[in-house]
Amino acid sequence: MALSSGLASKAEAVDRPGRIERIQAASDRYADFLMGKGLDDDDLNGLKVVLDCANGATSDVAEKVFPGLGAQVSMIHHKPDGININEGCGSQHPENLAKRVIAEKADLGLAFDGDGDRVIVVDERGRVLTGDQALMICAAHYHRRGSLKNNTVVSTVMSNMGLGLALKQAGITHRQTAVGDRHVMEEMRASGAVVGGEDSGHMIFMDRHTTGDGILAGLRVIDAMRSSGKPLSELAALMRVLPQCLINVDVASKPDLSALDQVQGAIKEVEADLKGQGRVLVRYSGTQPQCRVMVEGPTEAETREHCELIASTIKAVIGA
Repeated sequence: MALSSGLASKAEAVDRPGRIERIQAASDRYADFLMGKGLDDDDLNGLKVVLDCANGATSDVAEKVFPGLGAQVSMIHHKPDGININEGCGSQHPENLAKRVIAEKADLGLAFDGDGDRVIVVDERGRVLTGDQALMICAAHYHRRGSLKNNTVVSTVMSNMGLGLALKQAGITHRQTAVGDRHVMEEMRASGAVVGGEDSGHMIFMDRHTTGDGILAGLRVIDAMRSSGKPLSELAALMRVLPQCLINVDVASKPDLSALDQVQGAIKEVEADLKGQGRVLVRYSGTQPQCRVMVEGPTEAETREHCELIASTIKAVIGA
């Protein structure tokens, strides 16, 4: 029996061995690309920055890019040994970076994650900014320069409610997507937006690159800071971060949440108590047997109390 053309092509492909092509001076070419795309201004002369490379993918390139643009750079966690990636460092653990920024009186610190697609920013006072705050700083910069295409910024439903409020106050349209940079990218393409990201520190600048890149995002934040003439601590105040509580509940199954009367009752009770001064988001994890409960509210205590109420109800109904 003859194979269909599709099956035949697959069979032929199996017979052909793959190839590895080594790109000469790849890190130098990548660094040149970033230095040419990261800034509107010419250089980083006079800037003092501390970089935490998470002993990962940015370790070599970041050490070329920032000094190459004229910055005074201190590097930490930039000696990967194949095992120490993300080990107590990088974007998931910015505490050491915050201390170094204060000790060295740097203008800011940047903490990348292991694979280099995210960045968490530390201001000159050693305060760790949220990814949403960094996104707002960049959005305001684009808006001020008239380069925020379609006057739109995209983030996910996990972004702090404060981001939406800040964007609204700035006169910027805010579009939200499901969790994941893939969804952010899809909405950016659909809406024509050039700025989008997640609170995790994953930011996308479509006028500069086709994907998220931690070093590029760090440069865009620095560009916004230098252009404004203000320190990061002042720019961070563009957005007020509402208190947020997130609880992951282990579940035995994942029935339709809208069909669980007790859970829906708890959610409605919390939403009534918040009186529009916060929000509730309850969803299942796409990869783990968990239900994620996120509540934002006016105070830390209220937010925690509301989140625990919903989480305990879910645990009682479908908990593992």
